[in-house]
Amino acid sequence: MAGRSVVVGVGHYLPERIVPNSEFEKTLDTSDEWIKARSGIERRHFAADGETTSDLATNAALAALADAGLKAEDIDAIILATSTADLTFPSAATMVQARLGMTHGFAFDVQAVCAGFVFALSNANALIVSGQAKRVLVIGAETFSRIMDWTDRSTCVLFGDGAGALILELQDSEGTAQDRGILSTDLNSDGRYKDLLYVDGGVSTQSTGHLRMQGNQVFRHAVEKLAKTAETALGRAGLTNADVDWIVPHQANIRIIQGTAKKMGLPMENVVVTVQDHGNTSAASIPLALSVGKQRGQIKTGDLIVTEAIGGGLAWGAVVLRW
Repeated sequence: MAGRSVVVGVGHYLPERIVPNSEFEKTLDTSDEWIKARSGIERRHFAADGETTSDLATNAALAALADAGLKAEDIDAIILATSTADLTFPSAATMVQARLGMTHGFAFDVQAVCAGFVFALSNANALIVSGQAKRVLVIGAETFSRIMDWTDRSTCVLFGDGAGALILELQDSEGTAQDRGILSTDLNSDGRYKDLLYVDGGVSTQSTGHLRMQGNQVFRHAVEKLAKTAETALGRAGLTNADVDWIVPHQANIRIIQGTAKKMGLPMENVVVTVQDHGNTSAASIPLALSVGKQRGQIKTGDLIVTEAIGGGLAWGAVVLRW
């Protein structure tokens, strides 16, 4: 018998404030039609004043715990993927740990921008299969509205705030590709492409900064790298694109999602899409989409899922799991 990291609960949280594309028409040379045509985004959520990333993450964690029928004391570790933590330190994960009333185990943040949740999921799986934890709460949470340049119409209309979470649990398996749980992962980064997507501030410069992006270049890298990392991860599990029931991609741009699906030879009917309602929520987008996909009745037990994401760094990767 072999051990697998199996998803036993999933949940998400979105701030109350919904911002339609039309709201940007008041301050920018843009339109609902322009934004939808270039990104597929129709609306997004923004955190309220005083509402932090750890607030969003805690709510998503509570939803995942409820879905799994578990309590905080059942969790051994928390990994929170975010680029917009509340403070320089401590980690937002430890703040969630405290709010859940969890006084044991350990918690830490992972920062790989939009690829953060894939990196966090891979790390959680490694902790479980190595015997360091039995159950890990994996969260993606962001408040990207706090790092937008509201005069830059090419970026500020694309992003939103939100959080998603899932719980991985060690379960016995036969060690085959038909098992439930995480079957394989693939992680990559290449720091030569830093200038394509970054924030022009940080602790060392004593400034928060704003997000900067070369959209065309990011798009070019995204489709190629996302399709390749997905196929690499599938190959490691002894599977092919034809075995996939659902692609649950990072929700950055509908054209990237469509381009990746086409390159993988899969129809859009096999892709969970939420970008129209949430915008790009960075590390939160995949767990958000997984939770929404389950709520919609799209994702069912036994389905083979590929999640893939790319973000600043550049950092990218994929996880293959059976739900």
